[in-house]
Amino acid sequence: MAVKSYKLNNGTFMPEVGLGTWRGNDDGALVQTVKTAVEMGYRHIDCAPYYANQRDIGKALKEVQVPRKELFIVSKIYEHNHRPELVEGALDHILDELQLDYLDVLLMHWPFAVKPEVGFTEDYGAEDIENVPIMDTWKAMEALVDKGKVRTIGVSNFNKTILEKMLPQCRILPATNQMEIHPYCQEQELVDFCKNNNIVVTAYRPLGGYEVNVMDDELIKRIADAHSCTPAQVALSWERARGIVVIPKSSNPLRLKQNLEEFVALTPDEMCMIGNIKSHERNCDPGRDFKELKWIFHPDEAECPVI
Repeated sequence: MAVKSYKLNNGTFMPEVGLGTWRGNDDGALVQTVKTAVEMGYRHIDCAPYYANQRDIGKALKEVQVPRKELFIVSKIYEHNHRPELVEGALDHILDELQLDYLDVLLMHWPFAVKPEVGFTEDYGAEDIENVPIMDTWKAMEALVDKGKVRTIGVSNFNKTILEKMLPQCRILPATNQMEIHPYCQEQELVDFCKNNNIVVTAYRPLGGYEVNVMDDELIKRIADAHSCTPAQVALSWERARGIVVIPKSSNPLRLKQNLEEFVALTPDEMCMIGNIKSHERNCDPGRDFKELKWIFHPDEAECPVI
């Protein structure tokens, strides 16, 4: 089945549905999951060195019978590699793990930096947060496009305030902004801003999950019953109908197939009802732990640092 794609601002195309891989190897089956997904028709694979599973993904990609040019591989620069002199080495490590010559998109995983010695961990303190201007890191990423190591670049977890300050300074504009989006975290103002600035929005954790129980929402379940489908299909179809790329995670072959192929045509009333859900919950918010990072998702409560 051919999957719809969105044209990015560099002229390349991003498939509308991708495979999320955060904690994708918890059951030790990621190599087979990636191979199964690609055989089903997935071409967009979302990765990150922080997920500690890129070598498994690279192994799977080597074993599938799909030309590299047909795949769309995304990975990310983690916070401890924001210093400009560290960015290219961080990318080289990603390419080595994935056994690739280039990435389709390289994202800045978060809009803040930590000291390099912190490494790939969330076990750090406020004293480890480092003031590396976002544009210093971004310019180093732009240079990687010039070198042909990445086709384009983007951001993740960037709010409207950051983007408003950043965009006028960019030589290469962000192609996508990857953020947590689901019916309990809708981000309509930010989605509209990105679309108006030709930035494709990608939704991670599009089904909520972990501490956010979107799939148990009574409205979502009633709509699923009306369409004889699952609550997950309702949530993904609502996001896709908003023009958002989704990267759900699953190792279950049936769910992989449903996530990729089974788009539910929600009525305008159903779209509106989901859009009016009042619950607001977010899985990822470093501002919960550090007041110094409150500005990321609460720009009305804390001032954005130097861009």
